[in-house]
Amino acid sequence: MKFPKRYIIVVLTFFCTNVCYIERMGFSIAYTAAADSVGVNQSSKGLILSTFYYGYVLSQIPGGWAAQSLGGRRILLSSFLLWSSTCALVPLDPNRILTLVIARLLVGIAQGFIFPSIHTVLAQWVPPHERSRSVSLTTSGMYLGAAAGMLLLPDLVKNQGPQSVFIVEAALGIAWSIFWFKYGSDPPLSDHLRPAGLLPTTKSKEKGSLPYQGKVPWKKMMFSMPVWAIVVNNFTFHYSLYVLMNWLPTYFELGLQLSLQEMGSSKMLPYLNMFLFSNMGGIIADHLITRRILSMKSTRKFLNTIGFLISALALLVLPRFKTAAGTVLCSSISLGFLALGRAGFAVNHLDIAPRHAGIVMGVSNTAGTLAGIIGVGLTGRILELAKAVDADLSSPQSWKPVFFVPAYLCIFSSLIFLIFSGGERILD
Repeated sequence: MKFPKRYIIVVLTFFCTNVCYIERMGFSIAYTAAADSVGVNQSSKGLILSTFYYGYVLSQIPGGWAAQSLGGRRILLSSFLLWSSTCALVPLDPNRILTLVIARLLVGIAQGFIFPSIHTVLAQWVPPHERSRSVSLTTSGMYLGAAAGMLLLPDLVKNQGPQSVFIVEAALGIAWSIFWFKYGSDPPLSDHLRPAGLLPTTKSKEKGSLPYQGKVPWKKMMFSMPVWAIVVNNFTFHYSLYVLMNWLPTYFELGLQLSLQEMGSSKMLPYLNMFLFSNMGGIIADHLITRRILSMKSTRKFLNTIGFLISALALLVLPRFKTAAGTVLCSSISLGFLALGRAGFAVNHLDIAPRHAGIVMGVSNTAGTLAGIIGVGLTGRILELAKAVDADLSSPQSWKPVFFVPAYLCIFSSLIFLIFSGGERILD
């Protein structure tokens, strides 16, 4: 049985996001262990953990332009080779701050090209009635990667040392690059898949490449409220995700006085829940749209609103629990419904701007990356201030602002998307 080529592309992009998030989770775990062993304070840890996002934010919009100009396939391959090489070559030493900063900037810049490239590839390959579940499956790789990282990497750090995490990540990145080089390809030049504005040249007819010939409607994009609705929700989604991804290990260690090794498989449940709910959201969305139960616009609004509001409620309740079970439950509900909301705002790029999906993704993911810079760094400062006042980060009171800020952002963003989002193409 031969699978359609677009299914192979979607599966490969799923593993792409999976490996990327193993890398991000892995650095957080490995660096936290190395930094704690030499007494690095929480504020300094926040600075190093957020450095990745400074590089990441620089390459989002250039990544969207490059993917549509040069082809998502080759940009995706180049970015993987760059960050994998950096992981393999750079030593993890908390005292070599400049080396770590430069390395994380390079990894951030390289990975910043990935999601705009993926959206460009999916916009070219996947027909509209399959977009929700295709995008949801692809992005769910992030959460499965985070879950795998939380489950396996703490033991790897304990037994082989923090540096071993970098070697494993580099090997995974290079392995994926080999598969992508062999099986990934540009789409056929057919009218129903090729976005308008991607005009074949003599060279493209021979090789199947899709050089971008149209102009990007920057002005219309910047003054479009549906675009800004996506941008705001992308910011909030990633603020919540990055804060929990980077600081939940510290909350378990300091707030609950539990080591990650002692928690067993329970520490991966929040991210496994994201994997399940992300795919569930894609299936539900495509079902509602293809069966004409709701319009595309109403479907996006419904899933986004439900996802973000329930996520906010779980975050507001989380600090009340002082046990690992309660914290895992609340963080699982929060991250799970947050992932469900991706069937709203995240797929909406392809609804309103299929010809410029990579560019719009670059713009909105720039906001998401700024959320990482702001959220991860701000959380470190919040905890340092709390420590100065209470001198005890095991108090739930000290952690309330950490979880309340993303909760309020979720409520605000859900309202913005409910009022201003669109479901029809607005950018030609």
